[in-house]
Amino acid sequence: MARKQYFLLSSMILLLIAVATGIWMWQRFQQQLLWGYRPLLFLLSAWGFIVLLRAWLKEKKSADPVHAKRLALSTLSGLLLGLGFPGFIPLPIVLFVAFVPLLALERDLHNNGGTRRQAFRYSYHTFVLWNILSTYWVANTAMLAGLFAIMVNAVFMSLVFTVAFQSRRIMPKLGYVSLMAYWMAFEYLHLNWELTWPWLTLGNGFAQWPFAVQWYEYTGVFGGSLWVWVLNILIFNLGLQYQQAGKLPTQKMLQIIALVALPILVSIVWYFNYKEHGKTANVVVVQPNYEPHYEKFDIPESVQVERFLDLTRQQADSLTDYIVYPETSFGLVEVDDMNEYRTFNRLRDFLKEIPKAKLICGIDAYHIFAPDEPHSEYVREQKREAGSMFYEIFNGAVELSGNEQEGIAVYKKSKLVPGPEIFPFRHILFFMTPLVDKLGGTTAGLATQPERSVFEAGKTKVGPAICYESVFGEYFTGYIRKGAQTVFIMTNDGWWDNTAGHRQHLWFASLRAIETRRAIARSANTGISAFVTQRGDIKQATLYGEQAVIKGTVALNDKITFYVVWGDMIARISLFMTLLLLINTIVKVRRTKP
Repeated sequence: MARKQYFLLSSMILLLIAVATGIWMWQRFQQQLLWGYRPLLFLLSAWGFIVLLRAWLKEKKSADPVHAKRLALSTLSGLLLGLGFPGFIPLPIVLFVAFVPLLALERDLHNNGGTRRQAFRYSYHTFVLWNILSTYWVANTAMLAGLFAIMVNAVFMSLVFTVAFQSRRIMPKLGYVSLMAYWMAFEYLHLNWELTWPWLTLGNGFAQWPFAVQWYEYTGVFGGSLWVWVLNILIFNLGLQYQQAGKLPTQKMLQIIALVALPILVSIVWYFNYKEHGKTANVVVVQPNYEPHYEKFDIPESVQVERFLDLTRQQADSLTDYIVYPETSFGLVEVDDMNEYRTFNRLRDFLKEIPKAKLICGIDAYHIFAPDEPHSEYVREQKREAGSMFYEIFNGAVELSGNEQEGIAVYKKSKLVPGPEIFPFRHILFFMTPLVDKLGGTTAGLATQPERSVFEAGKTKVGPAICYESVFGEYFTGYIRKGAQTVFIMTNDGWWDNTAGHRQHLWFASLRAIETRRAIARSANTGISAFVTQRGDIKQATLYGEQAVIKGTVALNDKITFYVVWGDMIARISLFMTLLLLINTIVKVRRTKP
């Protein structure tokens, strides 16, 4: 079969699969059934149709075997990146060769007069595949949100690759230094702006192998990103030398083997010799299992409270120090009326039975500004006959006890999810406010607080990390610098259904534990709830989609790691190098212009 006919037939088959899967998903949506892995099939087949249809159109104009080769290389890199990232097979060493086909494509473009447009287009295919394979589950929250996250994130990655392609053309002696620097600078910026989506930071790829990256307590995940890039470039150069000489240079092979094996071997020794630091606290973690799309927010809160308490009674006793409930367990509650809030009074009555215990749980809350009180930047207005009411809403956590005299400590979630929790760049896109308001939304977003804070009414200092906050390594260290001896993660991962998303989120907690050497108790509404040790081991992991309660101990560490002190130092160095390289690239381009 001619290549042109193959492209057309394959694209039509993929179109049929995409249409059939889309209809299937729509029917389930109408029946209030979740999608599971169906978005993966839909997105892969739809993207495959677009790519192959375009290849057919290109072949129809003129046969181009070079395009087919380049398309194959970009596809292979995308597949390897998807397979190497947590979710399918626990084999992150695949990441060490995942960029090799893309580097081969980039070299081919350099040697044959390829353009920046081609570099962008082929790399975009690679990165769309990677994003689909690793984060397809975002579509379970909302299809448009999933498409936006995948397509836009791939654009950012391709821009990085394209700029590096241009820099290497202008400064060939630097080799792939610019690519490594640009990529890690991009990962760092992606952690620290309003459109943040750092899920695919390369260093996160080793989350299932905590035994192999104990040295993250010095480097954080950017040490893993650097490791991946160095090995990909060395292995690619080794392949070039084999092509030229017809044999593999022994010294280069040994260097690569050592660079793979030594960090892992050192880490394994470190792993098995690591001893938990500090005294211990007894913790009970509750998983109520309320499906968030169609169940959680429709069941009366009084009914939900009783399920929480019934589960808690199964494990809590006189020795319990802390009880942990998941994100947005209760609310909407007005901050100034918390002491009169019926749910909190019910919980306090229960806690009087175990007076030693403190309860830490997620809430939805709001604050009404007094007439003479300065408004925050998150202020919203509700017009009334007697005059406008100004208020802010936040996703938070509270610490309760049975002693009503102790008061209620409150923490505001401050690393927000773009879209549902924050309107990105609202100060720049202020002109969209009337449209968003008309559609029933708001550009105000949820209120945050400038610094992390800890709960310290109990026997220890606890860092309350809410959902998305546990993905950000340097941000997470803020709890430790405030004195946290352990961290409780409260989350609701049920929005993604029983797919790779909630498992990836759990595995990332292992990396936070290693970076900070803090034990973690994790309460997830639908799962997976677990305890994570200071060396990143996941203990007593619950099943997804079941009511559960677990009891364990967490070690209370006061020691500060190198990473807590210095944070993402590798990334900041990369950012500085990126500025120098970009300036040099721009200057040389201007000099070469007539």
